[in-house]
Amino acid sequence: MVEVTLLNGLVGGLIATIVMTVFMMALGDDSPPPTALFWSKYVGSGEPEEYVMPGMALHLLYGLVAGAVLAVVLPAVGLADVGLTTLVGIGIAYGVVLFVGAAAFWMNVVLALEPERKQVGAFLLFHLVYGVVLGGILGAGLV
Repeated sequence: MVEVTLLNGLVGGLIATIVMTVFMMALGDDSPPPTALFWSKYVGSGEPEEYVMPGMALHLLYGLVAGAVLAVVLPAVGLADVGLTTLVGIGIAYGVVLFVGAAAFWMNVVLALEPERKQVGAFLLFHLVYGVVLGGILGAGLV
């Protein structure tokens, strides 16, 4: 059993986001990430393609914060000292929660997108990858 800490959550969130991004780049449709669209719509004045790097930085920040949030919530609900398998399972569930929040709120409300079914499936897969990696890092106590 490994104790879940804020540092584990931050590092786990960072690494999980990097792994998720690799999957996005390998399996995605070569379009700019939704965070680039967010950046172009609310911060910049150009097309999303012009904001891929700021969008990726924003996505990295989201992943870092999401990892920290999970690491703070787990001890608060009595799940800070559980095994690797349990934390990977929690990570998967957390990936689903993040997907629902990202798809329902960010993509539909904030960005006013209506993604195709295939895009939604890929989006779910990428968030599951994030959850598995985050849960694995938290459970392995790598930090």
